[in-house]
Amino acid sequence: MLSLFLTHLEGYKKEAVKSPILIVLEVICELLLPLVMAEIVDVAIPSGDTVYIFKLGAAMLLLAAVSMACGVLAAKYAAFASQGFGGNLRQCLFNKIQDFSFADIDRFSSASLITRMTNDVNAMTMMLAMGLRMLVRAPVMLIAALGVSLYLNAQLAMILLVIIPLMVLAIAVLMKVCTRLFDAMQKKIDGLNNVLQENLVAIRVVKAFVREDHEREKFNRSSDELMEAGLTVGMRIIAIMPIMMLCLNGATLAVLYFGGKMVMGATFELGDLNAFLSYIMQVLMSVMMVAMSLLQLSRAQACARRINEVLTAVPSVQNKEDTPSLPVPRGRVEFKDVSFKYAAEGAGDDVLSHISFTVKPGKFVAIVGGTGTGKSSLVNLIPRFYDVTGGSVLVDGIDVRDYPLEELRERIGMVLQTNILFTGTIRENLLWGKPDATEEEIVRAAKDAQAYDFIMSLPEGFDTQLTQGGTNVSGGQKQRLCIARAMLRRPAILILDDSTSALDSATEAAIRESFHSNLKDTTVIIIAQRISSVQYADEILILDDDHIAGRGTHEELMKTNKIYQEIYQSQQEGVGG
Repeated sequence: MLSLFLTHLEGYKKEAVKSPILIVLEVICELLLPLVMAEIVDVAIPSGDTVYIFKLGAAMLLLAAVSMACGVLAAKYAAFASQGFGGNLRQCLFNKIQDFSFADIDRFSSASLITRMTNDVNAMTMMLAMGLRMLVRAPVMLIAALGVSLYLNAQLAMILLVIIPLMVLAIAVLMKVCTRLFDAMQKKIDGLNNVLQENLVAIRVVKAFVREDHEREKFNRSSDELMEAGLTVGMRIIAIMPIMMLCLNGATLAVLYFGGKMVMGATFELGDLNAFLSYIMQVLMSVMMVAMSLLQLSRAQACARRINEVLTAVPSVQNKEDTPSLPVPRGRVEFKDVSFKYAAEGAGDDVLSHISFTVKPGKFVAIVGGTGTGKSSLVNLIPRFYDVTGGSVLVDGIDVRDYPLEELRERIGMVLQTNILFTGTIRENLLWGKPDATEEEIVRAAKDAQAYDFIMSLPEGFDTQLTQGGTNVSGGQKQRLCIARAMLRRPAILILDDSTSALDSATEAAIRESFHSNLKDTTVIIIAQRISSVQYADEILILDDDHIAGRGTHEELMKTNKIYQEIYQSQQEGVGG
């Protein structure tokens, strides 16, 4: 965990050093105060020297002012260092996640990654803020106050040598128990975030099926599990306070008893006893502060392990160090004996098994098949969202694993099955396809995707603001905007994963015509459920039970492929009904 702090304190190390130094100065001033008070009680007051009393009083005020100033500045620098550390760590986590493949995100889960970037980082930030102050102040105060106590009265100081080990033992036992419980609590936070995220993303489905009560119960279960985990930890932490207070009060009573006898026997000054009591309180309060800090450290350790899991994870899809000279983008796609499974380490069944086919540049190829036959999985292998588990995928004659990821994906325009738009204007969303596109190119792409007319019907046209996820436009409008974004790139390969399902036949036909007219050199691969969407393709692939069950033109498949005939017939019957 220390290395994690040091690595991500870059830019804030000076503040991280200044805070402990100021804390030490604050502790020195606080330690001097009881000694000055003892001088007033034992010397100045008995001698009746008013001037000396005022001088010592002024010294106490000065020490208090310096102590306060040091404390305020230490808190300021600790806040700067801890918040800066938190910002650096969050950015580092975010950058790491950007390198993850789909498989890596599936492995961690988006809800857990959100928890790690927020809740876990906040715990680390709090630990650093506390560490720069409490974990410096408490040990320095403990050692210094203990030293002064031994100097004032070694016999009375022996009381501390009995009390402190008992307190340390209680802290050690509690830390061992709480570390495991904090791990469990963070996982419960993951679970709660997962339920919440799923509900908010699917809120329209929830309302459509009137499942609010079911979702409330599900959230309530997750919330109760987190509450119980928090209470389990909390009850253990609460147990430390009575133990600490018992030790503190027991030590105070012992000092008053034995110290009082020494004062009455004239072997110990009253002022020194008063100072000794102050130091005893500081010693024991320091032990209590260490206890609280170490409990926070237990949680921070659990969070640090979870954060480190992300930071040290090796992305399953990476660039090779040495890449071959890349060919000119043409759009040729070749699958050679490709097999793929989602499960890690070879477990589970193949989603795709021994798939082989070639798409020539500029061709229009369609993929059809039943639900769960691996259509989306197949096209996700082309831009390396996942890596094959057997065989190879080639783009323009080069294995996709040999491409730099950025170069590979720049050759591919992709419209995913889930249409995602981002908060911002329509123009800003389209520019994701080509950040340096001209106004003419933006308009051309919008027209090709049959989105121009509806965009211009909006009051602000291309400068219309979209809400998160594009919820202020219809499903068909979202699909057209996503298609326009991909077409703006003018890629060598354009992949549409069931991206025209919300469009009417006339609009879909117009978009298909724009592929032939304005992207005639682009290889188009489309996944669709409707035969009307694919019947004009140069070649149609039929996927069934992880393999290719047929291929050919619409006319050829209608004559030779039973699966295709059944799909066509079912849709014709649906139209007829």
